[in-house]
Amino acid sequence: MKKKYSRSVSLRNLSTHYCSGCGHGILHRLVAQAIDELGLREKTIGVAPVGCAVIAYDYWDFDVSEASHGRALAVATGIKRCLPDRIVFSYQGDGDLASIGLAETVHAANRGESLTCIFVNNACYGMTGGQMAPTTIIGQKTTTTPQGRNPRAGDGWPLALSEMLKDLRGVSFLVRGSVATPARVSQTYQYIKKAFSNQVQNKGFSLVEVLSSCPTIWQKSPVESAKWIQEEMVKEFPLGVIKDQ
Repeated sequence: MKKKYSRSVSLRNLSTHYCSGCGHGILHRLVAQAIDELGLREKTIGVAPVGCAVIAYDYWDFDVSEASHGRALAVATGIKRCLPDRIVFSYQGDGDLASIGLAETVHAANRGESLTCIFVNNACYGMTGGQMAPTTIIGQKTTTTPQGRNPRAGDGWPLALSEMLKDLRGVSFLVRGSVATPARVSQTYQYIKKAFSNQVQNKGFSLVEVLSSCPTIWQKSPVESAKWIQEEMVKEFPLGVIKDQ
């Protein structure tokens, strides 16, 4: 039999702690695969803040630093400026990156920091109890919007962070993918690989937003969650390249 796939060297051989159907496991693999294929393992430093992926360092076999909630890009900036020859990336959820750490995100992007950001958008606060996040879509039920998000009731509108960053001159690469289908996973992998390649070439700030499932908080099966991404989330957050220069 012809071998089709081997586990990436940068991905440790461990059982997952994530919930069934969670997209983090897929994304951990894609990040590790891109780093290995580009030959960057010995130069890479990841930064993981508070969130479901707070112990991402258990899965990646390269250097990973912790950061306070929302501060991953500030920590990544400090590491990159001290060690400019390293490949530094942050791995952040939507509550972390688009709410608690919004200022850090905007200013790191605006400065054109030579960093790669993996932005996991599951439209909720996953680890802290399922509260409404900036990316929660209209009508979506959360623990803080039990009747569904309603912008007319003071809940505000979903925050399209990637589109917000588009006009910042320090931003080099902005894309939005998903892990809802095998084809989308393959496309997202290409986005992640290009974002790391851009950092190697010192092109500026790159961000890959990924629509990812959270079956436990969404109270859906893994299959239903993947379907919900394809049928509902993409209406609010269209997939594709937003900026590439």
